[in-house]
Amino acid sequence: MSLFRSKVEQKLVDKGLDPARLPPGQYLTEKWPVLHAGTVPRTDLATWDFKVFGEVEEPITLDYDELRALPQTEITTDIHCVTRWSRFDTSFKGVHWRELAKLVRPKQSAHFVLAHAEQGFTANVPLEALEDDNALVAWEADGEPLEPEHGWPLRLVVPSRYFWKSAKWLRAIELLPADQPGFWERYGYHNDADYWKEERYEF
Repeated sequence: MSLFRSKVEQKLVDKGLDPARLPPGQYLTEKWPVLHAGTVPRTDLATWDFKVFGEVEEPITLDYDELRALPQTEITTDIHCVTRWSRFDTSFKGVHWRELAKLVRPKQSAHFVLAHAEQGFTANVPLEALEDDNALVAWEADGEPLEPEHGWPLRLVVPSRYFWKSAKWLRAIELLPADQPGFWERYGYHNDADYWKEERYEF
């Protein structure tokens, strides 16, 4: 164990936190750093919509009110950024994939997800990552509406992966039969993004 790691773990113990929650190479922060490609988009909810399409029986397009009328789920989870910060016990509220799946009825050929966000940003994960109990399509964080810089009005939350997979300003979910690299993956970021394995980059 490195001296840095032992100091980080001791700080967690001093705060009454389990060091095993912190993946390798990470440090704990109580702040929520703001990192994204491009600028914060301006959103008009009167014209905004959210789509689920691709390998589904019934593609859907929902406005903001229709989306929020679906059964809601609230989670509390740890999030981990590839830039090495981690934030414990972050709460999110939104819609779980299972509720959207009831509407669209995924085909047996659906195995992967490509999240489409504003300004052409995309993020890819296996469908099973979206089926995880702690994954959400979220509009609230820590009991408040998402701040614009954190993805308002909607973001993907996939806490089983480094947080770049949790696309901000989400506009659509596309189900695919085969994996397709997202924005950062095309620039050399690791396709799987497992933080326990420190899968940050493909080299």
